[in-house]
This record gives sequence, C-alpha cells and structure tokens, in this order.
Amino acid sequence: MIVTTAQLFKVAYGRFAIGAYNINNLEQCVGLFRGNLQSKAPFIIQISKGARKYTDKRFLEAIIRAADQIFPETIFAVHLDHGDEQSCMDCIKSGFYSSVMIDASHEPFEKNIEITKRVADAAHAKGLSVEAELGQLGGVEEDIVGSVKLTNPAQAVEFVERSKCDSLAVAIGTSHGAFKFKAEPGKKLGLHFEVVEKIRKLLPGFPMVLHGSSSVPKSEVERINAAGGKLKDASGVPEEDLAKAGKMGVCKVNIDTDGRLVWTRVHREFFRDFPEKFDLRDIGIPFMEEYAKMIAGKNQMLGSAGHLDEVRASLGKN
Repeated sequence: MIVTTAQLFKVAYGRFAIGAYNINNLEQCVGLFRGNLQSKAPFIIQISKGARKYTDKRFLEAIIRAADQIFPETIFAVHLDHGDEQSCMDCIKSGFYSSVMIDASHEPFEKNIEITKRVADAAHAKGLSVEAELGQLGGVEEDIVGSVKLTNPAQAVEFVERSKCDSLAVAIGTSHGAFKFKAEPGKKLGLHFEVVEKIRKLLPGFPMVLHGSSSVPKSEVERINAAGGKLKDASGVPEEDLAKAGKMGVCKVNIDTDGRLVWTRVHREFFRDFPEKFDLRDIGIPFMEEYAKMIAGKNQMLGSAGHLDEVRASLGKN
C-alpha cells in the first residue's frame, strides 16, 4: 500500500525513524520488499534523479507497482530523492509518487523558500507530501556535490513556516557517499545533535530528515577490498547515532551507499569464487537475500521493525 510520508511520520515521530532506501533495479526492489516484510516495518522507497535517468523512469515505476501487488502486506511511500523543481513537478503530475523532495539548499535562503513554496503548493493540491532541505551536506553521490553547512535552527523555523514543507532535511554533519568523515587526531567522529535538539524545541512535532546516513560497515569494506576492491578510508555514520536521532524527532533516515556496498561485495566475492559463472540469475538470487538481510537489520537499528501493524491501524483512523 502506497501512503504519504506525512502519514508515516505521524506514527514515528519521537519514537523511531523510518528507513528511506534508494533503489535502481529489480533485484534491489525485491530485496527491499522482502527485508521490510521480514522485519515488519513501514518504509520509504527513494527514486533519485539518477535512477530515473538510468534507463527510463517508467521501468522502475512499473517494477514498484508490481512489487506492491506481489507484497500486498507492505506499507510504504514512493519518494523522489533530491529533486529539482522540474523533476518534482513531473513526479507530482505523474500520479505515482506520494512524496517529493525539493532540494534548493544550494540557493540563497529566500530563493530556497520561493522554490520550495511553489513545489509545496503543487504537491499539496494533489495530496502529496513535500520534503525540503536547509543547510548543506558534504560528499558526492550521483550528481549531488556539497560542502558542509550546518542548518541554522532559527532559520529553520522561518523556512518551514513560509515554505509550507512537510518535513525538513537538516545538515548536522552527515555526508553523501562512502567517505563521510576524515579522521583527525583528537577529533571524535559524529553528528551535531545540538542542532537537532534546538530545532525540535523550536518546531515541536515537526519531522526532520537525515540524508547521507549510511553506516559504511567496516566488515563490508574489508570484504570488498579482499575481493579486489579499493575503498580506502571509507567511513560512515555510527549506527548508535542514527538510533538516537529517531528518538529526537528525526522520522526519516536516508540509506543508499550501504546498499551499494552490499551489491559490490556480493558481486565481487561471487565472481572471485565462481569465475566460470556468467548467468546473471546466479548472482541475483544471493544478492536479493543479502540485500533483504541488510534492510531488516537497518530497520531493527532505526526502531521501525515491528511497527507495520501499528501503522496499518493508524491509517484506518485517518
């Protein structure tokens, strides 16, 4: 069942965070649905601009529609990740997406509000939810390049009130990609939770979002490198920090890189161990299993596991 992110956040706020997972193909989609059913968690499917361009957006949309029929017990939102105004409007008009993210964070404050407000007006007229971003993350992922600029809590209040967005992606030190933190002597790697706490107090009940929140497990990196990879100094967000965020009003946590690492690890190890193989289905089957396992584990960590029936009950009351 496809729902809006706003409907999911009503249940999650202050209690747990919902995993938002980027997918690009059939195998990821199947693993995603299986993992969420195994952990009995609501979830958010994220489609980036890059995924929409990868082949043709209609292929991926059709795969998700099919998964919705094959796994009818699931409850999820279909979300455009890091959209510009044009792609947001396209998704709003499509009738398929239930949520869009307008990312005008690279623009000056007033311009960001202006663009976000136009998208919010169009989305709300169709019953869709809108996520916006204030502040900037570091790192590189697809066509997203940014330098860290923490969200200003006082500006966040004005931004939300004037833009009419439904949730706000905040910059508190996370980064896109597999190289999130640069180790420095005497410096603790972690997030600026004081920003989250200030925003929560100024905007009580308003959902926040964390982008660039893959944990980049050391075990995955080591296995990839042992199978021929060269991911030097890869690092991610500590999982204990992500679990903590879910109790503080962060309702959505974006995870993309960790899924890519699973894809890379499974494929590298498989073809290292079975160099005679050439059937894509031979590798697709174990990948779907491993991806589902990763999704279920993330949901346990975020606290969303086991809440599927509660979310379903809440939808009946709306």
